[in-house]
Amino acid sequence: MNSENASAEVPTNLPTPETGVDVPTSATAVAEVTASLISAISSIPAPEEMIETMAQENFDADLIVIGAGPGGYVGAIRAAQYGAKVLVIEKEYLGGTCLNWGCIPSKAMIASAERLHHVKAAGVFGVKIDGEISVDFDVLMKRKQKVVETLRGGVGMLFKKNKITSVEGMAKFLDAHTIEVEKNGEKKTFRGKNVMLAMGSSVIHLKVPGLEGGRNENVWTSDDAVTAPFVPKRMLVLGGGAVGSEFSYVFNGLGSEITLVEMMPNLLPLMDPDLGTELGKIFNRSGIKVKTGASLERVERNGEGWRCFVKKGTEEEAIEVDVILLGVGRKANVEGMNLEGVGVKLHRRGVEVVDDTLRTHAPHIYAVGDVTGRIQLAHTAMHEGVVAVSNILHGTSKTVDYNCVPNAVYTSPEVASVGLTESEAKEKGYDVVVGKANFGIFGKAIATEERAGFVKVVAERKYGEVLGVHMIGAHVTDIIHEAVVALKLEATLDYMLDTIHAHPTMSEAVFEAFEDAAGHAIHKM
Repeated sequence: MNSENASAEVPTNLPTPETGVDVPTSATAVAEVTASLISAISSIPAPEEMIETMAQENFDADLIVIGAGPGGYVGAIRAAQYGAKVLVIEKEYLGGTCLNWGCIPSKAMIASAERLHHVKAAGVFGVKIDGEISVDFDVLMKRKQKVVETLRGGVGMLFKKNKITSVEGMAKFLDAHTIEVEKNGEKKTFRGKNVMLAMGSSVIHLKVPGLEGGRNENVWTSDDAVTAPFVPKRMLVLGGGAVGSEFSYVFNGLGSEITLVEMMPNLLPLMDPDLGTELGKIFNRSGIKVKTGASLERVERNGEGWRCFVKKGTEEEAIEVDVILLGVGRKANVEGMNLEGVGVKLHRRGVEVVDDTLRTHAPHIYAVGDVTGRIQLAHTAMHEGVVAVSNILHGTSKTVDYNCVPNAVYTSPEVASVGLTESEAKEKGYDVVVGKANFGIFGKAIATEERAGFVKVVAERKYGEVLGVHMIGAHVTDIIHEAVVALKLEATLDYMLDTIHAHPTMSEAVFEAFEDAAGHAIHKM
């Protein structure tokens, strides 16, 4: 068959394999179809342009952190270590509340009060100190401030080392990625691909009938207490939690007559009741008048001081004081930031996070620390900052384990705990076994005259899993971390009893409490 014959024998219509529709194959017919297709395609409307902001827009930083407190500065440094470009916005001082008005200055003051006590009690160790023992409050406060400024400068040096940009001022969202920073009337804007909220919290004034004014009227908050202009002769501290208890210890040690009022049955109401009960007994012996199960009903101005009416049960007592210290109540710093305008939901205690990954309802915005209204502890915020940054920059779904958060109170003796209290464990349905050991029976405690307090272990009976450990005594804020690791690793009593503890140490009481929970404590009478 030659080519001409083949061409003549080709049918004029062939079915397409896809549709089976006959398509003309002659040159004229094909041209007509082509022209028709071009016309049809030309009439199709152009699709709307889709703007991919995250992929195409320019940003000043991979991560903007709002707040340079423990959660903010730790998260910022970790992000920079990962190679991110980081910008931190802080309204006042690097280090936030913890470094400038909370954890650090209060501990510096506690150290002075504790050192004074040691000097006064030195005679029992055979140490003779002649002359008057007194406090130079001005020197004490200057040292406190030096400690604060040294650590604040350290944060600044870490920022510089990690090439983190720090901007001072109040932050406000203009849109989901644009933040306006205002200071002294001047405004600047910055765009961030991701944002971490770490604004912290602020003290609030409780509404007590007749109580008006602030620092100048001798109504102090914890912020005022760490910048106190004098040591009051008489002080009423409202609130027997960590803040109220610590400042009661400090000012009692410096010579103030302290009345500590707590509405719950025990001091430290968020911890195991045995701890608060023991601390109350120790405080009373040291001269602090502890009134638990009581409330401050009203106050009246009395010259430069106050007359406070404290009610316990049906009895009401009038107490004259020079200063009222409000040791309860903090609120998240969320006002004026347009958070809800960019999709961040709020609840009554602060910023709402979707889950323990710390993501808010705005997918590129995370929140850590006090601003979430969860656990208001500096070390919790630090850990949250690290977890959030991993999720932001690496796309992971890490979560925070809130079952293993240690709690510490820096009175003397100190108080520390982790995990479930005895009552919490029972409420969760555990068959509970409890072990207890007093520090006072051990050689180190006797040798150092630090006999007060005990260790309490809460464990599950069948398998011996450690559920909670609670301590009051010298140095327990350092000792508690053995228990934190035990809970994190889901250790049992058998594991803890197979761990050698050095002798003589305060930690022997921890070992003894584990042994007591297992039913065979060596030193129990």
